[in-house]
Amino acid sequence: MSRFEPVIGLEVHVQLATRTKLFCGDPVEFGALPNSHVCPVCLGLPGALPVPNAAAVELAIRTALGLGCDVHETSVFARKNYFYPDLPKGYQITQFDRPLATGGGLDPGAGHVRLRRIHIEEDAGKSIHDRFSARTAVDLNRAGTPLIEIVTEPDISSPAHARAFLVLLKQTLEYLDVSDCDMEKGSLRVDANVSVRPAGTLAPGTKTEVKNMNSFSSVERALAFEIERQTALREAGGRIEHETLLWDANRSEARPMRSKEESHDYRYFPDPDLPPLVVERKRIEEIASDLPELPASRRARFREAYALPDYDAGVLTAAREVADYFEKVAAAASDAKAASNWVMTDVLGWLNQRGSPLVELRVSPSALAEVIRMVRGGALSSSMGREVFLEMAASGRDAADVVRERGLVQVRDEDQLRSWAEEAVRTNPVEAERYRGGEAKLMAFFMGQVMKKSKGQADPRQTTQLLREILG
Repeated sequence: MSRFEPVIGLEVHVQLATRTKLFCGDPVEFGALPNSHVCPVCLGLPGALPVPNAAAVELAIRTALGLGCDVHETSVFARKNYFYPDLPKGYQITQFDRPLATGGGLDPGAGHVRLRRIHIEEDAGKSIHDRFSARTAVDLNRAGTPLIEIVTEPDISSPAHARAFLVLLKQTLEYLDVSDCDMEKGSLRVDANVSVRPAGTLAPGTKTEVKNMNSFSSVERALAFEIERQTALREAGGRIEHETLLWDANRSEARPMRSKEESHDYRYFPDPDLPPLVVERKRIEEIASDLPELPASRRARFREAYALPDYDAGVLTAAREVADYFEKVAAAASDAKAASNWVMTDVLGWLNQRGSPLVELRVSPSALAEVIRMVRGGALSSSMGREVFLEMAASGRDAADVVRERGLVQVRDEDQLRSWAEEAVRTNPVEAERYRGGEAKLMAFFMGQVMKKSKGQADPRQTTQLLREILG
């Protein structure tokens, strides 16, 4: 066992789901023609005054309240001064010593993670290194896009803990409907501060910052790499450099990018073009009253109200639209466990196989409930019900139409079932004798024969009883 333990804090940048940028009317549009959504405010040209986007402010407040933060009625925009090629005005408008919100936290089950602050800021542009040979291109469309930065306390104890926190955070943000959280589009970006310290002590170690992690699995792998690197260095008596590292997913390693800046290096000062941001307490309370039920609460309710196992509740509440769909199916079918099984197995299986969102499924909750009722009532076998579901998903028709067209009504007539069962036994005398000799597993063989003759329409329960009677 290592003599050192990791200490991890995260900085999560979330792009807010607004139509326009944070301080101007330029549209926010992913994939637009490079440098087509840029104006004097984005560029910080003289005389161009920024005006805060009220929708972005309200989404930021909604996020903070959903994460249990204290939202401050007055916060201050500041200028963070540094030079990057994709930050043409030489400073970023953000918040520093008086942020929008403080406190709050989430518990992903591996240990509570406190939040230090949430503040509003604008995004920089984007440097593109792989489009032209030996040159870097700059696209300023992203400059000015509204972000919030969610900063945790260093409460995270392992790469797996970090991933669990990020999964729950993403779910919560999606439930709050404040961002699409699409990491491929840069809507959610994660930086990690990592250090190691002697196990059981509180003394902080020298931390590094790891950037360029474009998935939660990358975050987990990058943290594991950096913890192992720092631990080996400390155990060998080496010294950790306070620096920023760039994660290379192809090589599975983190490389030094630059020395790590401190807050004084950015020369923060209140933005002279922006007065303090004041939000009335009444408006904060109105936003709080409009928050949806969040993932942790909904999981607990699913376990209690529907008597679902922890696993089912976790799967069904991972996405808000899936949880909504399940509840409608459960209500229409009057059978929560059956609804859970069908949604988790058939609905999510269909979506995952095609990489489709739920909105593309052509089976409404009431239509799926109809299939469940038909299976429960014996009109369809489970396998036939799944055939019907797949046809409904492909065509958008209801269950009754599909069953009628394909002749899938389950046969329960005893005379017909007995005829099929007797024929199955008569035409397979060797297997019949082996069954009578004690090979009970051959019942599945005879059931298969009957299902083949009935084209899957024989009632399984009645058929089993008749076969046992015939076989003695």
